[in-house]
Amino acid sequence: MEKGLISVDRWTGYSQAYFLTHLHSDHTQGLSSTWAKGPIFCSRLTAKLFPFKFPGFNLSLLRLLVIGTWHSVSLICPSSGSPSFLQVMAIDAHHCPGAVMFLFRGDFGCLLYTGDFRWETTSKRAEIGRSMLVDALKNDVVDILYLDNTYCNPSYVFPSREIAAQQIVDIIVSHPEHDIIIGIDTLGKEDLLLHISRALKIKIWVWPERLQTMHLLGFQDIFTTKTSLTRVRAVPRYSFSVETVEGLNTMHPTIGIMPSGLPWVVRPLERGDKLFGSLLTSRYNRSNWSGNGGNQTEKPNGHLGSVEQFHKYIYSVPYSDHSCFAEIGEFIKLVQPTNMKGIVTSSSCYVDPLYYFGRHCGANQPAQSLPHNKRKERGERVLAVKNKTTFSIGASAGSERKRASTVNIKNSGIHMSRMSALRRKKRGAKIVENDCPN
Repeated sequence: MEKGLISVDRWTGYSQAYFLTHLHSDHTQGLSSTWAKGPIFCSRLTAKLFPFKFPGFNLSLLRLLVIGTWHSVSLICPSSGSPSFLQVMAIDAHHCPGAVMFLFRGDFGCLLYTGDFRWETTSKRAEIGRSMLVDALKNDVVDILYLDNTYCNPSYVFPSREIAAQQIVDIIVSHPEHDIIIGIDTLGKEDLLLHISRALKIKIWVWPERLQTMHLLGFQDIFTTKTSLTRVRAVPRYSFSVETVEGLNTMHPTIGIMPSGLPWVVRPLERGDKLFGSLLTSRYNRSNWSGNGGNQTEKPNGHLGSVEQFHKYIYSVPYSDHSCFAEIGEFIKLVQPTNMKGIVTSSSCYVDPLYYFGRHCGANQPAQSLPHNKRKERGERVLAVKNKTTFSIGASAGSERKRASTVNIKNSGIHMSRMSALRRKKRGAKIVENDCPN
């Protein structure tokens, strides 16, 4: 594709059309209320949330894409000045409200950009998306798959979000005298909070700005800003810390829960700790607890073996809005692209997806080698060099500062980069052939 035509989740430089997968801040760096460079194509729900994210934004610049429908975009070829046309389809990415992947086709071939996505094999939503994608491709071959490779490593094995949500309900039920705080972002994890509310028949506390978002999404009666109405609170992820949870415990027994695909801290408590053998952890292999007063019910896939207690007041639960390794593999097998590039190119757990899945590409891409097989602290995360990509990568200084912040965990001897463990830097992309380094 010729330079200067389109950009996806990238807001520097110049293009004729811009595409936004979703409104998470790591995909909107450089986008502001004063944006005037060109039209932005996005889903209807993303457009609905836009004024809250960017007050005063010129909404006439938004172009709504109906999910599952082909849309034609007219462009001008920069080199010749002749008309150029592309077609684009938005497909539900199952990540956060409004998140979509983009399927492009035109004279340049066929490209699929997933953005952030979760492709659960047991999800009805994913099944709809799978059928939509297969129907859209028909006889087309995806020349390049731009892939959310956040967890492209065999060490990442997650349960479905439904199972992980029930694990969190079980934690809450097994601590009936505790207040509960759950770390979430400003957008996303709504289905988790809804599951908790319905299972326990309670309201969920959220901070005032988050309540506005919930109302925009149509959740009127489930959330509240009154702490007296509930013991379960969803708090901003940036405010979730060991110090905060320990401080709350000086006033009232409190348990913190971090739903994330990444472990929240470096290592779990030793088994000698008196809380390691708690009611929650001791029943991993026995049964599930329902959300109805702690009664035990047998559920074959509801074990809690993936839940870890990393601090005496904090649990980490692998509720992730990104695909795990196995799901990434299933998606690649379905698409069978000629080539693929990872869109997450700066991460402590980064691996070029061709290393593991090159054999599934139509051109039988050779597996890429890992540099020296370096390992993280506990040897759990493989490091690899940056992927050579046709995407022009843009950095976020604000995100970098957040990821550099650290916390000292009292009485544990652990020093860790909290934001680095929680999140990895994500970058936008300008789709141009000559941006690819040799």
